[in-house]
Amino acid sequence: MQSSITAACSATPFLPPRTHLPSKQPSFNSLLQARSRIYRPIRRMSSSHGLSFSVRSQAGNSDDGNGFRTLTEYAGKGGIDVGDDLVVLFDHIQYACKRIAALVASPFNSSLGRQNGIVGSVDGGTGRDAPKPLDIVANEIILSSLRNSGKAAVMASEEDDAPIWISNDGPFVVVTDPLDGSRNIDASIPTGTIFGIYNRLVELDHLPTEEKGPLNSLQSGTKLVAAAYILYSSATIFCATFGSGTHAFTLDRTTGDFILTHPYIKIPPRGQIYSVNDARYFDWPEGLRRYIDTIRQGKGKYPKKYSARYICSLVADFHRTLLYGGVAMNPRDHLRLVYEANPLSFLAEQAGGKGSDGKNRILSLQPVKLHQRLPLFLGSPEDIEELESYGDVQQKVNPGYEV
Repeated sequence: MQSSITAACSATPFLPPRTHLPSKQPSFNSLLQARSRIYRPIRRMSSSHGLSFSVRSQAGNSDDGNGFRTLTEYAGKGGIDVGDDLVVLFDHIQYACKRIAALVASPFNSSLGRQNGIVGSVDGGTGRDAPKPLDIVANEIILSSLRNSGKAAVMASEEDDAPIWISNDGPFVVVTDPLDGSRNIDASIPTGTIFGIYNRLVELDHLPTEEKGPLNSLQSGTKLVAAAYILYSSATIFCATFGSGTHAFTLDRTTGDFILTHPYIKIPPRGQIYSVNDARYFDWPEGLRRYIDTIRQGKGKYPKKYSARYICSLVADFHRTLLYGGVAMNPRDHLRLVYEANPLSFLAEQAGGKGSDGKNRILSLQPVKLHQRLPLFLGSPEDIEELESYGDVQQKVNPGYEV
């Protein structure tokens, strides 16, 4: 099995090997010097409605003369200046995500997706949540990049039973869902990667690795210093927050740069779209059924009929909700607090939205287990508040779902 995965990955058009910066003395300037700017996009672009617009950085006063800024430039000293360590970490994360994007788009990924029998699932290795080969390859790509960065102390992944300790002097803790929605790849439905970044808890450095790894990874979402999701779709979108707004960068495939295209995203206070698996309507609690019935009839606090849009890919459903408003939800105890709910809720809040489990603010919850599950509701603040007002919206029974 392993040889089959290796052969398929070797045939995948990954990016060429990169020259890694010295992990001990990284600098923002050395990152920029390592990149050649052989091509610059034109200043003005056309929207889908025929309107022209300029994409300009809203951080700092300097730019390259054409109004465009890369993710590395935006985060660095010429932009919001998040610090050299975090710039270097994100540079390696974005490189890993470019490799995953190439893997997802490869004609060879279907052969990986059809293989079964990989062991190591955190939930026993069977059923809907058993890891797929593509998830495992994506996990290894991310781990390799974090090791090469020299900036990660520990990585906790949805695909691993326990956190992996990387470096005693790495300043950051990285939690990740390496490939969300991988079941959809064979149908060319959008997928994604999710990251959360914390500072290493130096007060735990005296503990053995098997103790300080989990404890560093179980920090409250209020302690996140950065978060991101990467959407692999018709475009590859890197949406990130460093605690000062939510910003989206689009991959320019001619240069390999993520270009700032959506600075300071603001989710509408209320939307007109809800995203949920309506097929489970009769398993829902009464409060959730009443809420959905009310808004789709236009009888809620917003007097318009809501439309349903559901991709069954968390990153894709959340990305649409972030741009258009409304609410994306999974009312079951299914999504992971550490790897999915916390990072996406941080991004939602930085865009003016909310993340809730139906009763409580997600970021206020203290994780007690690495793979802790919970219901998740993300979206416009007024929509989330209206949904919570119905009280009984968390689905506690899942009859027939395992079939």
